[in-house]
Amino acid sequence: MSDFAFGRKNPEKWTAFFERVKETFLSFGTFMLSSVSKISLKTFGKAGKRGRFWAIKWFAIVFALIFTIEAIVYLVLIPSLQKPILIFSGSRSYSEAELTRVISPLLEKSWMKFSTEEAGLLLSSVSGIEDVQIVKRFPDKVYVNVLERTGVAMTFVSVSDRTLPVQIDRNGVLFTAKSVKSRSIPLVSGIPVENVQGNLRIPAKYRGLLERISAISELSQNYFAAISEIHVVPKDAGNYELLLYPIHGRTRILTGRELSEEALQYMMIALDVVNTIEPEVAEIDLRYGSISYRTRR
Repeated sequence: MSDFAFGRKNPEKWTAFFERVKETFLSFGTFMLSSVSKISLKTFGKAGKRGRFWAIKWFAIVFALIFTIEAIVYLVLIPSLQKPILIFSGSRSYSEAELTRVISPLLEKSWMKFSTEEAGLLLSSVSGIEDVQIVKRFPDKVYVNVLERTGVAMTFVSVSDRTLPVQIDRNGVLFTAKSVKSRSIPLVSGIPVENVQGNLRIPAKYRGLLERISAISELSQNYFAAISEIHVVPKDAGNYELLLYPIHGRTRILTGRELSEEALQYMMIALDVVNTIEPEVAEIDLRYGSISYRTRR
């Protein structure tokens, strides 16, 4: 087996070998500098300019050797033989060990052959990761910045005869979250799911609803803390309506597709007024700009 092949299969030993060579040359250089200094002091008085030129020449040779060895190790050996050192940032839910396992097929290669594009594709395949920025820094560092998806709503999907909870971001992408935001996010049901390039998404016509939910979630008042579920009711011509289920009480609220802070405030007021008048209300209808209700009897 050639020395180069040995170096590729055992990069740590190969690098350590050159580090020992470098240390040997450094020790030799220190010895030469010390010797030259002693000789120079003796010869300066005798040889004059010739002695000083001889001493400077040796200084230059020794420093050139040291610099050459450093350059070979730093510019050639470490990038070509050393495995990349990963430095992660931006991740809140995933540990460094979990992210490292995702791109583990690439970690057997040297830093020089490490592909940032392949690593980005592998990390982007994780449903909870929205975007990845990867930068290689000479000679052996790889900086990975992860942007995780933020759920604005949650729903349930059926996978292999099992029903699993998933979150939905404002772009309509479904993902499995390891943690939930401190503020409540609403449960949205009744939305169909599409598989687009390996990612589960909701159809485009419902994404406006997710954007409005996201905007309401950013308000200081936590409106969704009082709502247990938002159910989407499909209508003709691609339209839909919303059924809202309050956490406290058995009365559901039927409204149009537009969801806003003003609409939620109107719903809460209508719910209080109608329940005061008739306790056995099953459904309040806020469509068409008027209030009507249906009792359980």
